[in-house]
Amino acid sequence: MKKEVDARGLECPKPVIQTKKALENLKEGSVVTIVDNEIAKENVSKLAKGMNLHYNVRAEGEFFYIDIFKGEESLGPDILAEQKPALNDLVILVGTDTLGEGSEELGQVLMNGYMYTLTEVEPFPKAVIFLNAGVKLTSEGSAVIDHLRILEAGGVEILSCGTCLDYYNVKDKLQVGGVSNMYTIVETMNKAKNTVKL
Repeated sequence: MKKEVDARGLECPKPVIQTKKALENLKEGSVVTIVDNEIAKENVSKLAKGMNLHYNVRAEGEFFYIDIFKGEESLGPDILAEQKPALNDLVILVGTDTLGEGSEELGQVLMNGYMYTLTEVEPFPKAVIFLNAGVKLTSEGSAVIDHLRILEAGGVEILSCGTCLDYYNVKDKLQVGGVSNMYTIVETMNKAKNTVKL
């Protein structure tokens, strides 16, 4: 069985939500989601990967078609072979580019120290989510980019709020991780046993 989700013209997180509903109502077969922008394409692809479903993306003109397969043959050999490192069932939510209240300069030093220390303590958290001014930490000019890249290489999901990146005009300056939406952020937090907010 094949279902189609036409998400062209829809704002995030609607393409992800509609795709997830279609997949949940499908026992076996495929869902093709059509989107008209790069962000929606990435977010729907991340949904498929997060559900351990095989998928492929094709571009036709100005639209993207994401084919997602569900059923006995849904797991691709690349996914089956992937060795995921042991991670702590913890999500860290970063809502600012400084740590603590008071001196902004001291707060930047403390945030740098915190992110460095995260790379030295195992197991790593399963995700670090950046909201509001926190997205400046994942963007060009951030002092913690190298620390975040180490975490990402260790299997940590680095997510930056797309709305926040747009607000601060830094979406094209993102240096690490991916652009996310509120649906994915909420789902990631809800699935974790613990969330720490900075």
